[in-house]
Amino acid sequence: MSILISLIGGLGLFLYGMNLMGEGLQKSTGPKLEKAIELLTSNVVMGVLVGAVVTGIIQSSGATTVMVVGFVNAGIMSLYQAIGVIMGANIGTTVTAQLVSFDASIFSSIALGIGIVLYMVGSKSKPNLKNISEILIGFGILFIGMEFMKDAVAPLSQYEGFRSILAGLASHPLLALLAGFAMTTCLQSSSASMGILIALSSQGLMPLAGALPILYGDNIGSCTTSLLSSVGANKNAKRAALMHLCFNVIGTILFMLVLNKPISMIVTHLDPTDTARQIANAHSLFNVINVILLLPFSKYIVKLVMLLIPDKQGE
Repeated sequence: MSILISLIGGLGLFLYGMNLMGEGLQKSTGPKLEKAIELLTSNVVMGVLVGAVVTGIIQSSGATTVMVVGFVNAGIMSLYQAIGVIMGANIGTTVTAQLVSFDASIFSSIALGIGIVLYMVGSKSKPNLKNISEILIGFGILFIGMEFMKDAVAPLSQYEGFRSILAGLASHPLLALLAGFAMTTCLQSSSASMGILIALSSQGLMPLAGALPILYGDNIGSCTTSLLSSVGANKNAKRAALMHLCFNVIGTILFMLVLNKPISMIVTHLDPTDTARQIANAHSLFNVINVILLLPFSKYIVKLVMLLIPDKQGE
């Protein structure tokens, strides 16, 4: 029970730190983010770049896709523009996993200390200073939450039953995929799910073979946010949310059936001993390669959702 309480506490700190850092970054850039999405998506490649940068800043692919669904619903953005931003959002969301896979406890403590000082010194007349302090405090709390989760799951390494369950996921990839989907759907954050995965792997509890299908499932689970945001919206908005789902499902099928072994070999070669880094790199490679492979077929994904949600006669 104490392990679960500590894990929930660490997860809460992780999510709060991530949101605080994202809000600070978003305030610093002001309304420029929404304008960038609206204006700089003239072609699909530019859309990918904008989606990646914006999501890297606000630390949430869900927030980016919800904005895209809103733009499509308002008629500001077409589906052909939206598909690029959605693809780019998947790349941007890998930033958090890369950050927390490193041991940056010293830097996070320094960032937290400086951030608190700046927050105390800052005033309403200095909003930029407040925003910078939020970024630094969020960064520090993010890593504190990560350390809490690592410490919480450490005693589980003594339980052979728990180790065998996690090891069994490697031999049941479909079950692991569903576990990743369920975890991200419940948490409404693929970054939080990746944080838990990295915490388990840092304690030697999560093998790479079991982690890969879980992170594929995480990516599918991240689509639920945009799907929920499209409820009650027009057909084009629903199509935009469905594009996100189709893109991630197609990519997951490709990796599960064809690219699982190659990606395992690449990340193991890059970092042979650190499973946490292997998982973070696999997450990044999955999303980048997925975009590279499916970008030439973006128009066909749009046509697919048009078939799945067709216009009625006379519309």
